[in-house]
Amino acid sequence: MSTSAVPDRRPDLLAVLSPAPPPAPPRFRLDIEGLRAVALLAVLGFHAAVPGLAGGFVGVDVFFVLSGYLITGLLVKEAAATGRIRLTEFFSRRARRLLPSAALVLAVVALAGAWLTVPLRRTDLEHDVLAAALSVANWRFVGQQTDYLAAGRDQSPLLHFWSLAVEEQFYLGWAPLLALVVLATARRRRGLRPVLLVLTAALTAASFALAVHWTAGSVSLAYLGTPSRVWQFGAGALLAVLPWHRLRGPRVLRELLGWAGLVAIAWSVLRYDAATPYPGWAALLPTAGSAAVILAGTPGRGGRAGHSAGRLLGARAPRAVGRLSYNLYLWHWPVLVLAEARFGALGWPLRVLLTGAAALPAYAAMRWLERPLRRSRVVAELPRRGLSLGLTAVVLPVVLALVVGTGTLRLLGPAGPVDLAGLAPGNPDGTSLLQPGGPARGPIVPDPVQARQDFPPDGTCEVPPTAVTSPECRFGEAAATDRIVLLGDSHAGQWFSPLLGIAAQRHWALEELVKQGCPLPQVPVVNPQLGRAYRECDEWRAAALERLRVGPKPKLIVIAALNRYNADREQLLHGWQQTLEQLRAVGAPIVYLQDTPIPGLDVPACLSGHTGDPAACEFLRADGLWADPLADAVAAGQVPGVRAVSVNPVLCPGSGRSCPAVLDRVVLYRDDAHLTNTAAVVLEPRLERLLTEAGLPAGPGAGWRELLRDEFDGPAGSAPSAALWQHDLGTCYPGCPAPQWGTGEVETVTDSTENVRLDGKGALEIRPTLVDGRWSSGRIESRRADLAAPAGGVLRIEASIALPEVNGPAAAGYWPAFWALGGGLRDGYTGWPGIGELDVLESVNGRGPVFGTLHCGTVRGGPCQEPNGLGSGEQRCDGCWGGGFHTYAVEVDRSSAPEQVRWYLDGREFHRVTADRVDPAAWDQAVHGGMFLILNLAIGGNLPAAYGGSVGPATEPGHPMRVAYVSVAARG
Repeated sequence: MSTSAVPDRRPDLLAVLSPAPPPAPPRFRLDIEGLRAVALLAVLGFHAAVPGLAGGFVGVDVFFVLSGYLITGLLVKEAAATGRIRLTEFFSRRARRLLPSAALVLAVVALAGAWLTVPLRRTDLEHDVLAAALSVANWRFVGQQTDYLAAGRDQSPLLHFWSLAVEEQFYLGWAPLLALVVLATARRRRGLRPVLLVLTAALTAASFALAVHWTAGSVSLAYLGTPSRVWQFGAGALLAVLPWHRLRGPRVLRELLGWAGLVAIAWSVLRYDAATPYPGWAALLPTAGSAAVILAGTPGRGGRAGHSAGRLLGARAPRAVGRLSYNLYLWHWPVLVLAEARFGALGWPLRVLLTGAAALPAYAAMRWLERPLRRSRVVAELPRRGLSLGLTAVVLPVVLALVVGTGTLRLLGPAGPVDLAGLAPGNPDGTSLLQPGGPARGPIVPDPVQARQDFPPDGTCEVPPTAVTSPECRFGEAAATDRIVLLGDSHAGQWFSPLLGIAAQRHWALEELVKQGCPLPQVPVVNPQLGRAYRECDEWRAAALERLRVGPKPKLIVIAALNRYNADREQLLHGWQQTLEQLRAVGAPIVYLQDTPIPGLDVPACLSGHTGDPAACEFLRADGLWADPLADAVAAGQVPGVRAVSVNPVLCPGSGRSCPAVLDRVVLYRDDAHLTNTAAVVLEPRLERLLTEAGLPAGPGAGWRELLRDEFDGPAGSAPSAALWQHDLGTCYPGCPAPQWGTGEVETVTDSTENVRLDGKGALEIRPTLVDGRWSSGRIESRRADLAAPAGGVLRIEASIALPEVNGPAAAGYWPAFWALGGGLRDGYTGWPGIGELDVLESVNGRGPVFGTLHCGTVRGGPCQEPNGLGSGEQRCDGCWGGGFHTYAVEVDRSSAPEQVRWYLDGREFHRVTADRVDPAAWDQAVHGGMFLILNLAIGGNLPAAYGGSVGPATEPGHPMRVAYVSVAARG
């Protein structure tokens, strides 16, 4: 017989795609219909927040396994019976079964959203409708939930459509792939099931490996992404491909298998929660449990099926719920979310009632929409009719979403750049945000659409959760040797713009080291975007601190962070201490910028619905302002080397119950937790004042002319700059009448680096030593002796100093000082106190108080009441003797009338002497002439003795006074 006489039985691709008589329907499984009820009730309980059902999200896994089993079984049976898979018929059935009910829900949500949601939230919702209608909702939500900056938005009423999108994407890929496999095996005369088994097993294993990998790296992508969920469909597909019905085994084994499967699902529902890494290894249990229940009910050789668990699942009540499962799944979540959008947060009993009420529209949709269309002979007669119906079901919600969304965008207006022209400048002090004089009425700035996008313009420098290092982010005058460092999480990042402005005024750079959601204190946290322990945060923090340690010392380090990472006060403080210990080693002043109020609601969305009544978006003070353990510890002097400042008195003024969302027409928040960039910019003058008071040096860019400055950079153990400083030696100036320095000091000053040296971390150390009963210490003077206030101008002398870290009897006799003497003393004229003396800082015996004094006139009495001088008396300084840096300054102001001298501690004026209190000749001699600076740490003398601190056996040597910088600047 010639081969031409043998009919070709190999189907071509056209035959695979073409219609043909449907295969015999598979045997209906009552237990599977009941298993759908188990999956649905788990999901409903989870969404209703029923106590104890925190793992109800595994119900979706059960649905996936069922879908993989049923769809694959249907396609394999068709291929076995007809030798082909009719894709048009398959997709027509899927469209008739699934899309009309989904389209109805999407249409209702699109229309209900226009009534129940505020405009800005409505635009988000209409985008969700588009994504859900096009079966890509899971990827939209992946993008949102992996975006840290999108956190804080209200939940979408269509969030549950992610699982439907995954299922549709599985259908779109799996059915054509099986059709190709059928075509290939038929042409090559190979068995279909072995090829399908190998293919399904390989895809399932690869998908599971990807799920485990993504769960460790990005839980949102792992949970919502299609590739990481395919393995659960694959588990069901393996059940359909393998010939389980031919397996022999005792009936009791099936009974145990069925019950074990149900127990595995139930255990997962009861024991899993939001902290469970999912869907990695943990998803094996509910997936295997679902497969066990299906396998236990598979008919055997005799055609018998059923097991005790199967009979339970096949009872009337579970089957009734199972029949309703698809439609009730569609309806329940929008009902819950839209109700909360309208009435606020609801407790779980009300959520359960609303979920039950959702059964009414679900049953109506099943009874009068799904069933008639699925069973319609007219629609089922031709596959293209079913496909047309499905296309209509997609187009209808898309059109509605576009219509509603376009109208909403027209209502909100375009999101153009923010215009601050109508606002008054920011107020540097007082209780108002803006300076008086601007228009009191007008539109809010920015508008809600602008506010949602009003981020600091720092590009990619606020690194995402997956990053472990920050790029080199220097802004402003990037080549400048001086810089401010901004360090922390996104609550630090919100201060980027004002700090850049402050740095620019001084011709400095701004370096940003900011990571999203990463606490600066070393406390363990779980990142919601990654869904696991935030290991990247620990690596990033260590890298950032190391960069600061080895790099040039900055002028200032500003730290800020969300203060709600940990409710355990002691653990949080311990974590801060670990970080601050490393930061203090950098040697730069550190300012902690307290966390701003947390509204807890999407402020731009709220304002979009209350444009005429911003007060409707206020939030409770108790909820917005939490206790700040670090700020409290700083205020109590328990954190040396750190100053704390806060803008909260203006952001949440007064003592009422509420904090505003809008202040002086300025929208304060861009989401539920962060300031708008506009608000941050307006706060720049206030922030500059607070930072200056906390030790930020005034630079030439701020209107000052720098006469002398030393940052004390240099190798550890080296002497200070010989070009700027000279050492005093011995116990007095050559030829001076006093047998000892000052008033009875016992030390001898030397130029030894044992007494005066740089610490290698940007600070000068003056250290007292005791050898063979003899005390030695250090005293240095500026070489310049012409430091004077210009006529009509101001001279500012300033230093950042950490007093010795010693207290009690061990500090008896310690007398650190920073002061200035009249330059005439350099000419051999002793004439003290007529030449003038300005004591910027004195403190004794490890006591908290500090002093500031003007000496002038004659030795006894006179205009300055010598020998005591015109002093401030004791000024409280918490933590000054704890090793922390504080800023001490004195200003000689010849621009005021009368002229005056002012003393400052951390920017706060604590003492003032005016010229009208002093004889004009004495004032002129003491204040108008040039001066030189002195830094010293004396031991003993009349001043310590006056406060009960004579040097004795308990006095400990070796505790240094540290100086971070000295600055002298003139203005005018």
